[in-house]
Amino acid sequence: MSMPPQAAHDPRVPGRAYVVGGAVRDALLGRAVHDRDWVVVGATAQQMLDAGFRPVGRDFPVFLHPRSHEEYALARTERKTAAGYRGFAVQADPSVSLEQDLQRRDLSINAMAQDTQGRLIDPWGGLRDLRERVLRHVGPAFVEDPVRILRVARFAARLADFRVHAQTLRLMQGMVESGEVDALVPERVWQELSRGLMEPAPRRMFEVLRECGALARILPEVDALWGVPQRADAHPEVDCGEHLMLVLQAAAELHAPLTVRWACLMHDLGKAGTPPGMLPRHVGHEPRSVRLAAAAAARLRVPRDCAELAAVVAAEHGHVHRSAEFGAAAVLRLLQRCDAVRRPQRFEQVLQACHADHLGRGGDWPRRPYPALARLRAALGAALQVDAAALARDVVARGGQATAIAQAVTEAREQAIELALAAVGTGHN
Repeated sequence: MSMPPQAAHDPRVPGRAYVVGGAVRDALLGRAVHDRDWVVVGATAQQMLDAGFRPVGRDFPVFLHPRSHEEYALARTERKTAAGYRGFAVQADPSVSLEQDLQRRDLSINAMAQDTQGRLIDPWGGLRDLRERVLRHVGPAFVEDPVRILRVARFAARLADFRVHAQTLRLMQGMVESGEVDALVPERVWQELSRGLMEPAPRRMFEVLRECGALARILPEVDALWGVPQRADAHPEVDCGEHLMLVLQAAAELHAPLTVRWACLMHDLGKAGTPPGMLPRHVGHEPRSVRLAAAAAARLRVPRDCAELAAVVAAEHGHVHRSAEFGAAAVLRLLQRCDAVRRPQRFEQVLQACHADHLGRGGDWPRRPYPALARLRAALGAALQVDAAALARDVVARGGQATAIAQAVTEAREQAIELALAAVGTGHN
């Protein structure tokens, strides 16, 4: 494990400046460093302003460098004053040392610094924990900020071969039991969840949240899926929670965007509400999934594009899977329910989520063909080629009404889709 490259010294910075946090961690891991954050020790806010730095911090002194635009924060300490992640009193003055600033950070691997001579400052064992692949809290103040539960889970998704230290996990469990996690505001929960979903191993985030008990508080609809059985012939992994994790990981391996990954997380929520007498089949779970996904999106204030895609995927993923058996009329109705003609790019995301759902199963399922992709793409392409405006003009010229226009467009699209499906079936497309 090599040292990070030396950070250039800028004489205009008052006090002593250190690169801190993620830039040091990622450099030691051999990962690309795109942004650097700095801590300044022994300076005042006025000195930063006099040196040309622009203030951006609302709750504590953070400044942008006048040329590089990198963030420089004054060294600070924090004292817990109320529940939740906002309940802190911040002290930032020239007397705060670098070690004190690093001590308030969440994990040891994020509590390292590098001076402008290239020397590593590591008072809390971050380098050791990098080598041992451990996510370990810095100190007892970890329990004061419930956001740290989400951050640990997110780092588990980023660093999939790291384990959460047993003592850190116990602290997280205690924070859940004490109700501290319930003080999290929706915007901050979504911020961390959305970032974790885009990490290389998003399933690890939910496994860690479940292990400490936080998932049942943050996303009870998801937590409820573990222990719910499915038909082993279609789902060799059997457990609905395990299926969800496999689907989410498949979405990551498909390099799916956030909208698709959120839809994958939401697509099967209704299975937890299947009556015991109907198990392990889940007939009719789709409408329940739509309702639960909408409730989760409203509670966490999920962005509209994510919420809308999740609703479509929850409602239609079963039909997409079975669409290889559909004729042209049924395929067109599916496309219409998905608003595919008007929003073809979103429909491509629907297909990507359904493909991840197909791949996210045990046994040999990931190796089985998935003809729905080629068929539905071909069908949509054919439907888009139909000139609806020209058909409307022709119907109007013949004295037809609005219903006749709609019927003519439907018939033309069905015929085009039928030809496209026949071509796919013979390998010509």
